[in-house]
Amino acid sequence: MTEHVSHQRSDTSAPQAPVRKRFRVQDFARSKNDGHKLTMLTAYDGVTARIFDEAGIDLILAGDSVADNMLGYENTLPVSLDEMIVVARSVSRATKHAMVVADLPFGSYEASPIHAFETAARMMKESGAHAVKLEGGARIAEHIHLLTSSGIPVVGHLGLTPQSENMLGGKRVQARSDAAAEQLCQDALALQDAGASAVVLEMVPAPVAARVTEILAIPTIGIGAGTEVDGQVLVWTDMAGMGDWSPRFAKQFGKVGQALSDATRDYIAAVKDVSFPGPEHTFEK
Repeated sequence: MTEHVSHQRSDTSAPQAPVRKRFRVQDFARSKNDGHKLTMLTAYDGVTARIFDEAGIDLILAGDSVADNMLGYENTLPVSLDEMIVVARSVSRATKHAMVVADLPFGSYEASPIHAFETAARMMKESGAHAVKLEGGARIAEHIHLLTSSGIPVVGHLGLTPQSENMLGGKRVQARSDAAAEQLCQDALALQDAGASAVVLEMVPAPVAARVTEILAIPTIGIGAGTEVDGQVLVWTDMAGMGDWSPRFAKQFGKVGQALSDATRDYIAAVKDVSFPGPEHTFEK
């Protein structure tokens, strides 16, 4: 994980603790050049965003994956721009150090570069996010160029692009053939040339992701793309073990779902047997 620190002068001889600074767009290139692996998680509310921020995460993705992980939609397609702005705003307000990247939802940027700019500008103004993420390759390079030339940092997204899953035939590994791998490389270069600061590579064979990482000057952030990328991102509910199942490319680093279930059962039992609230939770006259 990349640490961004500054050291302040002190009149005493006691060593001063490093002060974490906000991850900025310039830190993408610095991290790649220094070989520091970037860390990124999704978050959809202020509570989890604050926890991840205080733990030292570099980047938080206010992701459109809120649709199927939190809002009960079947996939990411139905989530609206208004819903995404609320998500990104709550995440942005809770963070002090991590860069907040906000997904632009399906249908909110594809029509034209002007369409993308109007949506991205609204997202930045109303949510407080520090960058936006768009799915697609060379076909949206012109969109990204307008955004970046207008002062809006952009993270690209290639490989499995969930907003296009109906065209891709579902959640399938991408760029398996030589031709598809070459197209992925060309798309990545197009995003870089358009001014993207980083590129997410989702469900791409590890050797292909390694090749893309090698040819790009900007960082790659993998999800199901092996280890030879410049960083990793996971959906937080997969990472924390909120359910019994998680994708093959994810690892459960905790059993938060089970802990929450256990706490709920304990609460129910305590209320029913009148052990809660106890004297320490009660106000006297």
